[in-house]
Amino acid sequence: MSAEVRIVAFCCVNCAYSAADLAGAMRLAYDPAVKVVALPCTGAVEAGVLLKAFEQGADGVMVAGCLEGECHYRTGNLHARERVSDLKRRLEEIGIEPERLEMFNLSAAMGTRFAEIADEFATRIRALGISPLRRGDGGYDRC
Repeated sequence: MSAEVRIVAFCCVNCAYSAADLAGAMRLAYDPAVKVVALPCTGAVEAGVLLKAFEQGADGVMVAGCLEGECHYRTGNLHARERVSDLKRRLEEIGIEPERLEMFNLSAAMGTRFAEIADEFATRIRALGISPLRRGDGGYDRC
């Protein structure tokens, strides 16, 4: 029997979190492996927080912010995209598949798209399997 994957979705409360909420209000089911964490802005999520999610047992991490050009804090989502791109390179350097981390951009009205993204990302993470950090080589199991 294989272990179920765990995915943490860090979502901007102004857009992606509202899209996730809209998906729920529309009674759209999305993969239950995805656990949503609200942030004031994706620009507030530091690389250390994303790495900590992996360290604590996440097999995949999503960062979902506002559409480009529509960040409530002007450039927070752009900073988050740069941070995610840099962190993906670092994950690869330490032997963790960079596909386990992804940035998405959504508006609050994109509930259907949020559900699609959550399902697509969960499918991708299941194909990659359990994170090397959860396989017993130093990772925690707290997600």
